Amino acid sequence: MCICINCVHVHTCITYALIKKQHVKFVDNKIKNFMPNDTIIEINIKSSKDRINFDWDLKECSSFTEKPGYWLTL
Repeated sequence: MCICINCVHVHTCITYALIKKQHVKFVDNKIKNFMPNDTIIEINIKSSKDRINFDWDLKECSSFTEKPGYWLTL
């Protein structure tokens, strides 16, 4: 699971917007102006007989500032 959902920067983070885009989820048009430091993105590849899926998750970020559930606020 991506740690971003419990971070105070989730609504303005450029990296989180990228991860959402890779998950083909709705990407809002609000300006993302926060560039986090020292991030590690993990990409898991899942394949089946006729399909390949990529699962993107942010595992480490030195800019992470915990605020559980903040992603639900906007």
